[in-house]
Formats: sequence, C-alpha cells, structure tokens
Amino acid sequence: MNKQKLFNIIEKFKNKNVLVIGDTMLDKYVWGNVERISPEAPVPVVEVIKETQTLGGCGNVANNITFVGGNVRIITIVGNDMYAEELKKMLKEKKVNTNGVFLDNSRPTTVKTRIIAHNQQVVRVDKESRHQLNPQLFEKIKSYVLDIKNSIDAILISDYGKGVITKSLLSFLIKLAKKLDIPITVDPKIEHFLEYKHVTVLTPNLNEATLGMRLHKKPQTEQEIYDLGRKMLSKLKPEAVVITRGPDGMTLFENVSPLQKERIYHIPTRAKEVYDVTGAGDTVIAILTLCLAAGADFVSSCEISNFAAGIVVGKVGTATVTKEELIETIKEYE
Repeated sequence: MNKQKLFNIIEKFKNKNVLVIGDTMLDKYVWGNVERISPEAPVPVVEVIKETQTLGGCGNVANNITFVGGNVRIITIVGNDMYAEELKKMLKEKKVNTNGVFLDNSRPTTVKTRIIAHNQQVVRVDKESRHQLNPQLFEKIKSYVLDIKNSIDAILISDYGKGVITKSLLSFLIKLAKKLDIPITVDPKIEHFLEYKHVTVLTPNLNEATLGMRLHKKPQTEQEIYDLGRKMLSKLKPEAVVITRGPDGMTLFENVSPLQKERIYHIPTRAKEVYDVTGAGDTVIAILTLCLAAGADFVSSCEISNFAAGIVVGKVGTATVTKEELIETIKEYE
C-alpha cells in the first residue's frame, strides 16, 4: 500500500462534484437508561436522557462526501410534512445542494426512530412508504439531471428500496453516465439487483450479493465468495464489484480484459473497535465514488473507503468521517 498515493487522492476530493440519487430519511435517536421493567408488559422502560437526529439513507451518503471535502447535489423524494423541512434544513447545513429534493404528496418523509439504552438499541420504529416514483416525478428528475449534467464528476445511486430508484430511472442514469464518461456507482438493494447492469461498480454486502444473485445459501468459503463475485461480473457486466464483508473486510472483483477475465483483491478490515455498523455501507460507497471521481484506480479507492468504514464503525449511531481523521488513520496504520 502506497500511503502517499492515497493521500494524493484524498487531496483531490475538494474539487469533485458528485450527484447522489436515492432514498433519503431522517434517523432519529432516543437515548436513555433502563432501570426497570414495565408493569404493563414484559418490556424495559427507557427513561429518556436526550433525543438527536441525523441524515439517513442517501442523505447520509451525501453527508459522508461533504465531510471529507467533496461537493454534492442530491436527488430524492420527501413527503409534505414537518420532517421534510427538517431534512432539507439539515442537508443545507451540511452544504448539500437541495434543488433536487422533490415533494411527493402521496407519501410521508421516511423516518427511522431508534430507542437506545446504555448504548444498545432496544427497538426501531419506521415511518415510510415504498411505492414507486410516479411518472410526473420521474420527468422532473430527468429534466433536472439533464440541466446539471455538465457540472458533475460522478453519479452515485443509493437504493434503499423506498421507491425513488426505478427500472426507468436506472436505465436513464446508466446511459447518461456512459455518454458523459463519468463513474456511476451503486449501493444496491435486492429488489433491483439484476437491473444494475453496465455500471462502474456495485458495492453490496455479502448478504445482498447472495440474495441478489438468487443463491440458495450464503457463501461460506473464500472460493464460494470468489465464485459469487465472478458470477456478478458475468451477469451484470460492471467494471468492478466490491463485496463488503463486515469484520472480514471487503473483496474487489475487477473486470480487466477478456483474456485475463478478472482480478480479485481482498482488503482486511481496518476497524480497531466496532460499536455500530449503522451507515458503514453509506461510507464505503460515498468515499469509493469520490475516489473514482478523483481519477483513482479501483484498488486505491477500496483501500481508502475501507479505512473510512473502519473509522465509522467505531462510533455509535449513523456516523461520518472527516478528511483529517482519514489521513491520520492511514498515517498510523502499520
């Protein structure tokens, strides 16, 4: 690993513009302590100490990009409610361009509320709708993308299965990225897995890759994981696939040439401690896309995003990493 090469890539983040498209949400946290069991039912009583909220979904992806110095435009859908205003305000505070936040009166803004006691999640409450983007909103999004297409260096699709990402939108975005000759990356969901064809890179976790490729059981051995990665390259024909594997790090499968077929590169986890994996996938896709926008190769991009993920899993809640944290962590790594 060439540390100076990684530092040079990180320094280029500040000049890059990423278009993030997908499902955004508010992640709300209720923090407290448990001292007793409810007399009404056999459940813990959480005595609330504080309440906080952060950007979730593609909002967290955008936040990860701005935290390390990149520029972001976001395209997403919100409901006609107070949470939409909170979400837009938070995005603006993070210096995310919100001209692509569109209103859908037929759905609520997605909100996930987590009850946490003694740093352990007790329960999660979701408020959401999963119906697909309607044709009118699709046309608005398409028009907006075409207006800004010459000012973006990469397209990032953050699919949380809440309805923003559709087959028609995917097709439009992939064709446009190829025409503009810019990277298009996807943090996939199982429902659309076989539609993510000819993108630059896919970043599923091992479970998503297994279910997305319709396997009957999760791969257990390295050989089975390698076979899964090769199957994804063959079926979906991306330039690369990155399977994130939690405590086992990540594995890169890169299409090199028809003769060599592929290159496989495994990166072990860089996490020192793991407190919370919430949002780690968002960090990986955000930093990986920014690296590619800066002209980095796949291996270097994976190295940097793996370090970033190792930092955020050491924090409780939906977290981000700063440019300074990232540089310092790489410097300290032996």
